[in-house]
Amino acid sequence: MTAYDVVVVGAGAVGAATARALAGLELRVALVEARSDVGAGTSKANTAILHTGFDATPGSLEATLVRRGYELLGAYAAQTGIPVERTGALLVAWTQEQVDTLPALDAKAKANGYARCELLDAEAVYAAVPDLGPGALAGLAVPGESILCPWSVVLALATDAVTRGVDLLLGMKVREVTPGEPTTLHTSRGPLQARWVVNAAGLGSDLVDQAFGHQRFTVTPRRGELLVYDKAARPMVPVIVLPVPSTVGKGVLVSPTIYGNVVLGPTAEDRTDRADTATSEAGLAFLLDKGRALMPALLDHEVTAAYAGLRAATESSDYQVHLDAGQRYLCLGGIRSTGITASMAIAEHALELLAGAGLAAPARADLPPPPQVPNLGEAFLRPYAQPELIAADPAYGQVVCFCERVTAGEVRDALASTIPPADLDGLRRRTRVTMGRCQGFYCTGTVTALLEQAGPR
Repeated sequence: MTAYDVVVVGAGAVGAATARALAGLELRVALVEARSDVGAGTSKANTAILHTGFDATPGSLEATLVRRGYELLGAYAAQTGIPVERTGALLVAWTQEQVDTLPALDAKAKANGYARCELLDAEAVYAAVPDLGPGALAGLAVPGESILCPWSVVLALATDAVTRGVDLLLGMKVREVTPGEPTTLHTSRGPLQARWVVNAAGLGSDLVDQAFGHQRFTVTPRRGELLVYDKAARPMVPVIVLPVPSTVGKGVLVSPTIYGNVVLGPTAEDRTDRADTATSEAGLAFLLDKGRALMPALLDHEVTAAYAGLRAATESSDYQVHLDAGQRYLCLGGIRSTGITASMAIAEHALELLAGAGLAAPARADLPPPPQVPNLGEAFLRPYAQPELIAADPAYGQVVCFCERVTAGEVRDALASTIPPADLDGLRRRTRVTMGRCQGFYCTGTVTALLEQAGPR
């Protein structure tokens, strides 16, 4: 039986970031994931915003880690090629009650260390986003809010972890835990032993916590449905358009995406099934109703896709971070929509907690450079548009997905990468194949054949 110094359960953004950080020390680390790919749970389906944390609860752990994570992830994105667009955001007030709330939100932003917000009148709001629906009364500009590719974030962090020596164990679901020295994790692929365990299991984080004998929180899957509008709609949405937040979340927004289109959503519906990512007729109707008020001209554009994600909502509005030194166990649970932004700061915080509890190891002096992830951002130069790259390797000029202009060279690179995709869905997250207007009608056969030719991964 393999014994590790630390096993991290869950290979989403938080788990991958934590495994990467641990691998900066002289430790033997495993990253365990129940699914067949990294980032295939909560991290893959979100609104893809790099949050400033302007509207977090001041003094909360989330506020502290989002603020720190914003800086860390921004710098890491520049190192690794994760596409980020600094679009800014505009919080729009549609009622007098919401207008009266804006100064308090500005004050909250300042309390969170973000002092760049600006109160706007209706004229300035429409100057910024002319296609907004009628009736906007005022706004709050948040210039630091940005959009990014969440798939690239997880892929970069997990690849970094693997190149640092982490054992990535996919398709390995933790079923039972026998705490001890060492702790034994009973998984779908056999037992693992670990001196320390870090629980970053997302939607299953409360279940792993219960396996260690605790009843501290319950995850209620909160389904968020979104509509993706065609790239032709992108000029209408130059910034992230946010509503005044409520108790259940940030509400329905209209946002540009890093891929060149526009999303409308999400809904917020508590579910019992932790795998229920189906879209619904009611959700579609709700979003169309909201969209008709927010930006009626948007509804004249074609919907490219609809999808849903699940957030790990709990009874608490804050992250559920709990250290049990006696069990050599750290829980990183209840991480919701800000988890992508905060991931590297959560990992940094986790290392501090573990070190304080006795996990001692020297820093490594032989760390490899951070990986470079493929550019999936429409605002940046893609391979099909680089003549020099094509001249050196004609595969980058052979387009296999015409809607998204994905080339055979990009598919080949993804299949030969450190963490190759296990299926078409994973290939999509690495290249954008099947994401466009035809939703794979043209290219699915071609890319499926390329997947089959690559063989088992």
